[in-house]
Amino acid sequence: MTTSTTTLFETEWASWQHARQDQLRDPLGFLSLTGLHWLTDRPERLPGVPGTWWVTDGKVFITAQPADRLEFDGTGIAGVRILSPAEGAPGLDVLQEDRVLEVILRTGQYAVRVHDPAAPTLLSFDGIPAYAPDPRWVVEGRFVPFDAPRTLTTGAVIDGLEHHHTAAGTIEFSIGQVTEQVVAFGEPANLRVLFTDATSGVTTYPAARSLAVSTPESDGIVRLDFNRATNLPCAFTEYATCPIAPAQNRLRVAIEAGEQDPRLGLSAPGSGEAQS
Repeated sequence: MTTSTTTLFETEWASWQHARQDQLRDPLGFLSLTGLHWLTDRPERLPGVPGTWWVTDGKVFITAQPADRLEFDGTGIAGVRILSPAEGAPGLDVLQEDRVLEVILRTGQYAVRVHDPAAPTLLSFDGIPAYAPDPRWVVEGRFVPFDAPRTLTTGAVIDGLEHHHTAAGTIEFSIGQVTEQVVAFGEPANLRVLFTDATSGVTTYPAARSLAVSTPESDGIVRLDFNRATNLPCAFTEYATCPIAPAQNRLRVAIEAGEQDPRLGLSAPGSGEAQS
């Protein structure tokens, strides 16, 4: 009985991880990033990027010739094109043959991120190192909602940037004899936690990992499956602008579960023996 339950648990985790890795293999996803160029009010050419780019009065200006093969919203850019990305939102995509030049706004600063399906990071990706799945890392907690959603600001992996999260409430849970409390972001039906723990900077990525939380039951009970704790994009590329975990979510215990730091050269499940 125990053996079959464990096998089912491992099978479900492996299926989840397979889907997670397929998502990362998106030809124009975060693993395809090859550059992050911050714009100024001075027109300039960016390394390896056609056209001239600058910012004036909160708008991004692009000048290009037809030979640059830049396209936005289905129309080639010939002359001047003005874009207005939204703060913190997904970028506006300028196409350049197979590449996407994503125009973003982060903490009042404008940048161009280059997505290239031929990026070495994407082509060399062979999985995510992770701790072996273990049912003991599936823990029960209790969600206590705030009277009203709150805005919680965190820093980012890039100095000077901020992230503004919608905090829905707190989750209290125990690991062994230690009781922890974290702030949960998102809607009650789609909660997630950004956290660090005693493994952060040792076997796991130091800035934060993310964990999706089950929908609270009528009495507030939720499930936290730390086997499914995931890296943020910044664990895989230096061209992401990910948040760091809020101070409230820095756990005292070691969560020896979930994804590990891919920069450490640990083996991914399926490409060798997972580190545990």
